[in-house]
Amino acid sequence: MSTLSLPRTERGRALLVLALAAAVTAFTATVPLLRDFFDLRVYYGAVHTWVHHDGRIYDYRVPGTEYGFTYPPFAALAMLPLAAMGRTTAVAASLLVNLTALAVVMRILAGAEWRRHGWFRWSLALCVLALFEPLRDTFSFGQVNLVLLALVLADCRLLATGRTRWAGVGIGLAAAVKLTPALFIGLLLLAGRRRAAGTATVVALAATGLAACADPDASRFYWTRALWDTSRVGRLDYVSNQSLQGILARLGEPDRALWALGVLLVLLVWVVRTRRAVAAGEWTAAFALTGATACLVSPITWVHHLVWLLPSFVVLARAGYPRIASALYAVLCTSVVWLWFEDASGVDGFLGSNLYTWITLGLLLGLPAGQSPAARPPLARSTTDTAPAPSTARPVTAAVCDQSASSSVAGEAAAATGAADGADFEPARSPSREPTGSTSPAAPNPQSSSSRASS
Repeated sequence: MSTLSLPRTERGRALLVLALAAAVTAFTATVPLLRDFFDLRVYYGAVHTWVHHDGRIYDYRVPGTEYGFTYPPFAALAMLPLAAMGRTTAVAASLLVNLTALAVVMRILAGAEWRRHGWFRWSLALCVLALFEPLRDTFSFGQVNLVLLALVLADCRLLATGRTRWAGVGIGLAAAVKLTPALFIGLLLLAGRRRAAGTATVVALAATGLAACADPDASRFYWTRALWDTSRVGRLDYVSNQSLQGILARLGEPDRALWALGVLLVLLVWVVRTRRAVAAGEWTAAFALTGATACLVSPITWVHHLVWLLPSFVVLARAGYPRIASALYAVLCTSVVWLWFEDASGVDGFLGSNLYTWITLGLLLGLPAGQSPAARPPLARSTTDTAPAPSTARPVTAAVCDQSASSSVAGEAAAATGAADGADFEPARSPSREPTGSTSPAAPNPQSSSSRASS
């Protein structure tokens, strides 16, 4: 079977990268509408109200909306530097932090041989990553999920390389900022890494305790009331909610028992598959399975939360399935679920509006993990009439799978981040600009006993 042949000269590669960069820029500027850094505006307003106006963190609402701060108090404490910034500086800082986090993720997923991938492969990877809808939205919203992914993958790297002294710190910090990464503590327990699990737990509790000391009232309100009120976050049936709960909500099924059963089944699959991955020493696969599971079982998983799927695509590509990885990744670049923004009824609505959830579920069930090397198919190789001379720009050996990279552009990008087991703010209301996926009011009971705070 013939495969796509990439340029072999430096000039050809430079022209291809420039063409791809131009295409990605045009796509980003015209197709997906920007999110106006809405979530960053929530963080910024809540911190400024808390620090400069003697307000309460969970009373703040973005002017003209019902959206406020929904993370644990430690997240606000970690965002205190925003209190010293103007809005423009805050946007610049958000972009810089997310770019740094993305670089850390790519570096970790690329493994020890990251230098050998060369500028060409890294450029292809950046172009392909810029198309990924969850990543686009993370930058455009000013979200924090990419930073949390970097923290969690840092522990993955420590465990894979045997440097376990500080393993668990990243997971603990991530769990203190947002509850979803706490599932990775469960991964450490499944893997028998009790010391790392204890470290993660102690770090999370210490960070939470520090926040409680800084603002006892906010901590009391969050852990006793706000945590259990999903209406503060948004509508469960909104199309951006790509979780099991989102599927049931769009079906009009309010039975929590059915959702709990689905969560239990997903967790059972996760336990079995993750234990196999850990037993085989495939830490990146184990972390990828845990990220996919967290997205499924969380009551609300907005599209931008799906950056947790990035390790899964890398694992697929490096395990010998670059075409499957490319196809699934391409779907997640299309924003296709928004076609059912107005109406998700019917068979097409059931299948289409939940498409990202089906992909996540498929990754949990089918991601290669715990297989022997002999059971894995070889990666597709480019064929030419004349074998080219070896060069540093050709595909390199992965840290775990001794196989060459895919010949497709998406496969090249995945190889560049290959897994190493051994990565004036004004809210808008159009479908593609909806800030958090809900137009419903926030919780009727604010943190304070008085009326809700305004800007």
